[in-house]
Amino acid sequence: MVKIRLKRLGYKKNPTFRIVVIDSRSKREGAPIEELGHYNPKTKEMKLNKESAQNWIQKGAQASETVQYLIRNCDENGSLIYNKKAEQKLSRKALAKLEEQKQKEAEAAAAAAEAANTEEAPAAESEASES
Repeated sequence: MVKIRLKRLGYKKNPTFRIVVIDSRSKREGAPIEELGHYNPKTKEMKLNKESAQNWIQKGAQASETVQYLIRNCDENGSLIYNKKAEQKLSRKALAKLEEQKQKEAEAAAAAAEAANTEEAPAAESEASES
């Protein structure tokens, strides 16, 4: 049977994991069939090829509970979607980085909305002048 599970990397008390497709009879650090991504539980950073993971599941691969959670809480880019519990466990640096990222996204959205408004105004004026 083929499984999708975590392969532990990193040094003592600082784990990082690779998300791998592997034969269930092989050991945890054994040779994988395919590597789908990586996950760092301390910084909650993740990168996952969600499309490939879904393909393996459709072929009959069994995902571990943790990997199922990661796949469910993954956006289309393969990054982990943060929830409030996860944010509470983050370090100060990671929280500051997350807030900075949210602020940049908000500024980009505001700039895009403003650009859309300025493009609509000339079109409305030209229609009014034609009448």
